Amino acid sequence: MSKQPGEVASMFDDVAKRYDRTNNVLSAGNAILWRSATVRAVAPVAGERVLDIAAGTGTSSAALQRKGARVVAVDFSPGMVAEGRRRHDKIEFIVADAEALPFGDNEFDAVTISFGLRNISDPRLALSEMYRVLKPGGRLVICEFSRPPVAIVREGYWAYLSHVMPLVAKGTSSNPAAYSYLAQSIKEWPDQFALSQWIRAAGFTRVAFRNLTAGVVALHRGRKPMDATILASVAKRKDNATRPIKTIKPATPETPKH
Repeated sequence: MSKQPGEVASMFDDVAKRYDRTNNVLSAGNAILWRSATVRAVAPVAGERVLDIAAGTGTSSAALQRKGARVVAVDFSPGMVAEGRRRHDKIEFIVADAEALPFGDNEFDAVTISFGLRNISDPRLALSEMYRVLKPGGRLVICEFSRPPVAIVREGYWAYLSHVMPLVAKGTSSNPAAYSYLAQSIKEWPDQFALSQWIRAAGFTRVAFRNLTAGVVALHRGRKPMDATILASVAKRKDNATRPIKTIKPATPETPKH
């Protein structure tokens, strides 16, 4: 599925004002439970600086802030950020691209993203950016729709996405078509084990996940290493991966002398 950043951002602009209400209806109230589980996994301590990516209207950011954290909320949708600023004037909101975060290295104690990673054009690049802005020892928490491991649950969930959700969204959302994109993006998203591999590849250690609501959602966690040797090794590997490949031109055969 093609994910053009401008088109996706515009889609979220359209649904910003009724976004949280629609999500609560579509999730049958589970959105509140998923948010609580995410906040517990982040485990913010008073005074810590936490980056909330794809923060939307700031519902999760506000929950983190209530624990005493200094939260920076980032979203690529100007409409979502405008609505978030209107609702939460004590939280710093920034319009930014998760693939090129406007922060220095080693700035945050924790980074979290809920239901936003699959909307990013290059999620693996975004994971690398999350690693970069985290302090050594910093925590990553990702809450994302996933793939139920039990076949009968999975098939029922796909049926819900295809047939029930569009009808519910039609009655609750300001842009029902956006939820057709949502269903497609969930179906095409990799499973829990593949995402765990992406997180490890970005350099994170202590990578683990647990399923929520029978695997409809998965909560992923990781840590940026503290050991200087490991940090240097990860940095070297990433540098080698992004370095242009040198091509060697074949030698031009000498012209025979007569």
